[in-house]
Formats: sequence, C-alpha cells, structure tokens
Amino acid sequence: MVLAGLWAFLLCACVLGHPKQTTSGGEDMRNCSVTPPYLPVTAVNTTARLKDLRQQLETNGLDAYIIPDTDAHLSEYLAKHDERRWWMSGFSGSAGNAVVSKTKAALWTDSRYWIQAERQMDCNWELHKEVGASPMATWILAEIPAGGRIGFDPFLFSIDTWKSLDLLLQGTNRSLVAITDNLVDQVWGTERPSLPSQPIYYLQENFIGSTWQDKVTEIRNQMQKHDKAPTAVLLSALDETAWLFNLRSDDVPYNPFFYSYTLLTNSSIRLFVNASRLSNNVLQYLNSDCTDLMCVQIEDYGQIRESVQEYASGDVRIWLGTEYTTYGLYGVIPQEKLVEDSYSPVMVTKAVKNTKEQELLKAAHVRDAVAVIRYLVWLEKNVPQGTVDEFSGAEQVNKFRGEEEFSSGPSFETISASGLNAALAHYSPTKEIHRSLSQDEMYLLDSGGQYWDGTTDITRTVHWGIPSSFQKEAYTRVLMGNIDLCRLVFPSSTSGRVVEAFARRALWEAGLNYGHGTGHGIGNFLSVHEWPVGFQSSNIAMTKGMFTSIEPGYYQDGEFGIRIEDVVLVVEAQTKYGGSFLAFEVVSLVPYSRNLIDTSLLLPEQLEYLNQYYRTIRQKIGPELQRRDLKQEYEWLLQNTEPLSNNSSWAQLPASLTVLVAASLASVLGQSL
Repeated sequence: MVLAGLWAFLLCACVLGHPKQTTSGGEDMRNCSVTPPYLPVTAVNTTARLKDLRQQLETNGLDAYIIPDTDAHLSEYLAKHDERRWWMSGFSGSAGNAVVSKTKAALWTDSRYWIQAERQMDCNWELHKEVGASPMATWILAEIPAGGRIGFDPFLFSIDTWKSLDLLLQGTNRSLVAITDNLVDQVWGTERPSLPSQPIYYLQENFIGSTWQDKVTEIRNQMQKHDKAPTAVLLSALDETAWLFNLRSDDVPYNPFFYSYTLLTNSSIRLFVNASRLSNNVLQYLNSDCTDLMCVQIEDYGQIRESVQEYASGDVRIWLGTEYTTYGLYGVIPQEKLVEDSYSPVMVTKAVKNTKEQELLKAAHVRDAVAVIRYLVWLEKNVPQGTVDEFSGAEQVNKFRGEEEFSSGPSFETISASGLNAALAHYSPTKEIHRSLSQDEMYLLDSGGQYWDGTTDITRTVHWGIPSSFQKEAYTRVLMGNIDLCRLVFPSSTSGRVVEAFARRALWEAGLNYGHGTGHGIGNFLSVHEWPVGFQSSNIAMTKGMFTSIEPGYYQDGEFGIRIEDVVLVVEAQTKYGGSFLAFEVVSLVPYSRNLIDTSLLLPEQLEYLNQYYRTIRQKIGPELQRRDLKQEYEWLLQNTEPLSNNSSWAQLPASLTVLVAASLASVLGQSL
C-alpha cells in the first residue's frame, strides 16, 4: 500500500466529467461570487459552527485558532471522536490543516484532495493549494494584526510542527498560545462521537513473540546502557503501548490499538488508559494489584500531562521519540531532562522481529495469499459477465479475507481501481461512486488484512483482455524494478534510501517514474505502515528481522495505473566471500499477471528469479489449496506459475484467453481442411 491517505472523491472528476474539476489548480467548482452562492450538493454548511468557534476565540482572547488533522498520538488513522478538522470544515480528506480567524477560515491541503475539498467545503472557507508550516504562517501574518494571539491544542501538534511554526512567527509580534482544552470540542459538544469503549484484550501466547515482561526487561536494559542514563521512557504512539504489553483493541480504523500512554521507569510501569475497559483477567495479566518492578500501575488516561510534569520535577531524564510525541507532553519536560531520539527504543525494537514473530507473519501471508488467489479466480469468472464493479470487488476480497483463520478485518481501506482510476495512486471506491470492471482495462488491487498473527499488504495489477504494447512494457518495467530490489544483496546497516533507486532503474531507462515511496514497514497484528522501516530518508538502517514492502509503480494519467507490491523479510545474505551482508526474502505469495509480462525485456537473472519465486509459491501455497479442496484455485495456481521463458508468449495468456485463442485456432484449422 502506498503510504498516504486514502480517498474516493477524486473519482468524481473522472466519472462525472465536471468541466471545472481538475487536479492542477484549475477553476474552483464553487462559485461564491453570486447570490446565493453556487455550491456542489456535497458541500457542508459550516456557518453555525464557525460562529460558535469564533465566540470561543473571543472568550479566550484569541485572534485565530489552528485545527490540525491528527489526534493526541499523531496516528495515521483517526477515530470519529478525533475528526475535528473534518467536522469543522466539512472536508473529510486525510491530509490538511485549517485556521479560523475572527473573519476568515482557510484550509491547506495537497493536490490529491483539491477536488474533494471544493466539493465538500462551503463558501466560508478558502482553499489553499499548498502544504507545510510556511504557507500557513504567511497567511497568519497577512490576516492577523501585530500583537495577535494564535491558539492551538498542544496535544495535536508534533514537536517539529510546533518548532517550525514558532520559528516562523518569531519576531513578528504574533504569538502561539497553547490551549489544552480543545476549542473545537467545546463547539462540537454533545454531537461529538463518544470515546471508543470496546474492551482491551491481551493476545494469547501463540500469537506473540515475547511476553510483556521480557519486553519491559529489554527496554530497561537499553536504558541502563544508554550513555545519557535515562530514568524513564515515555511512549506516546498507540502501537508502542500495544506492542509492549501485547494488548489490542479497536479504537481507530484498521489498526488494533487503544488510546493509551506508558511511562516506564527503572522501578515502575505506569499505563495511562481508561481503566473501565480492562477486565479482571486483563488486570491480572498485567499484575496490576502490586507495586513491584513487574507490576503495571493503571492510571487515568486524561492525567498523562500532569503525571509527566510531576515526574519531570524530580532528578530524572526522560527518553522519548520526537516523531510521535506531541508538544503537549514535550512542553512540560525541562530541556535538560530530555533524552531525545527520532524514535523511541520501543519503536526501534518493535521493528526487528524475532524468530517466532517472523514465522507468525509468514503464516499470515500464506493464508492471505489464499484469500487473494480466491479473489483473482472469482474475478476471472465474473468480470466477463459484467457483474463486478470496483466497490463490490473490494467487498468481495474483504469477504474472502474475513473467512481466513485469525482474521480481524482489513488493514486499510481497499484500493480497488479500474482503468483510469488506477492512475490515481490512492483512490478507493465508494458505494455511490465507482466504475465497473472490464476485460478491456487494467485493474489494480491494493489490499491487506489484519490477523492475530500478522498484518498483510499486497498489490497486484491484472488485465483480462489484450493489453497494449505500452501497458505490457510499463508493467514489465515495474516488475523488473520489484525484482531488482527484491533480489538485491547489500551491506548490513544500509539505509533503505540508499538502495531505493534499484526499484526505479528499469523505469528510468525508459523515461518513466512514479511519484510515491517505494515501501514501508509492517507489523505483527499492528500497523500496516510501521515506522521507522522503509526506503525514505527518515527511515532507520535495514537490519536482519525487519519486514518492509517493496512497491514500485507507474501511472499513466487518465488511462491506467500499475503497482506491484510484495512484503519482504530482511535476512542475512549468503555471499561468496562472506562478510556482513543482507538480502530480502519475499513473503507475499501471489503470482503476477502473465499476459502483462514481456519476457523479452527481462534479463536472464530476472527471469530465473521470477521462475524461482513461482516455484516457491507452488511449494507453499499449493498444498494449502489442496488441503482445503480448492480445486479451481489450485489449477489456477499451477497455470499462473508455469515457468516463463523469453519465447513463452502462449504461456503468458490468461487461462480464459488461452481457451478463446485455442478455440479460434481450431475453428480456422477446421475451415482450412
């Protein structure tokens, strides 16, 4: 899955063909200069909400208020309870920040969401087609007079965001004012969705790699070895606490997390959470009825700021990761008592899976491959009948995954995109807006599942008819990039960004490229985008035991899109002369689209790699399909993992097309006899 927010409204530009709908900064589809203003029917009336918020500005002596799109843990996905910017502006996209002054309201978002914002926001709002702290600061300086006070919720500001904006406003006679009682929440009132209240549960022993006691001991050992001798580790990201204690719940979409913080010291373990969600069994599991080194003290979630501030008043040093700690906590710790790294020791430790965790994730990918293969077979049967659309397809693949053992729902919103919609890298269909699947178009499926033993993410692009020569070349070059990176051998401790270009080389040679990242980490029944692993500049160096996706692509605007994504495990490489080198082991086990592969472009080593990969799929997935008596799926697997060669054009045809060609050939031969 490409690391970015998922969205659907961009499809409207393709399906409905509105002349003003562009993604390149064209004319706004809203007409606010006429009376009454012309607005799309999807626009949300925010007049009353803005009036109430401006009353809060007056009450608090503020000239403006900043509304980021995040929660107190800087999460990728938000619960309804935390969708403040969406509620205030009407804009539901997953990226964008808003500022409301006494007379104006403005929203900043990137090009993926311009059309969506124009369709959802009324004329109370200005749309700014830029992102980052600098454009926002420029607007604030233009709209807010000298001496102005700009309010913000410190629990919704990352440390970097606060530092950047504070620096931009320094010397301007405007000041940032932290307001811990969120003003949007004040206005939202009783309409605001309630906090999640589902039970928090612990994972059974067969689904974990280490006990929580072992994990706590490991982190404490790292504290003792640290040259700055931290006395505590503060955990703010939701997956950190979930991983540390092997606890899960369902507070945010697609991720099995729960609202929590942890303050781990050399002598105590303090878990900040809603205690009413913990059963007696969970409390017993956490040893919460004692105060020893391995007893978890349950404290109120809402008291985290006061508790950290109180702890920081002593002779202590608090170790935290700046990427996932908000200014709301960072700001109450004296600078001399901070031990800062980009990522906490829990985040870094979690990224390296032990042997059992590796086996669990591999097992999840075997079952996930069965679900995806069942879906691909189902598509081959039903797409020619004209009965499948993007949305029903997404529902069907989710259904197949839901039937797998240990399933716990999708790991993100399924990207099910046909034809020109696949050119939108983060497109997802809705029940109301979608296209039908056709034999004459390419189809891209980027999907994943949550299982008790692991998280999955895989992308396959297929074509059921006869693709154009350019489509085949583009697909093959994407596949070549996938292969080149997957088969790479590289020195230990190499950063992903150093080797990322291998996934692009085959595309670059033809003057092609893609505009998204090449991969991301993945968790054990945790986040589908698990930091800090991947191929970006902010990711940490590759280490044995890490899992990452590899997902090159190509997108022909207005026509088609291609992405091939596999999850790989970082392993020790076996080299001729030894040394400390690493390689990737692919754990995604679904064949590629044969009729889209131009084998004449493949180098011999790429072709051998591909055929070895197919042998692996047969060995690992074939027996599972046979065990379940999935005969059609097994036959499909055999056909689609036949060895490829540089003149295997006949073998590259999909099964349905092979039958059609064979019948046509027989007819021609019969007529000629």
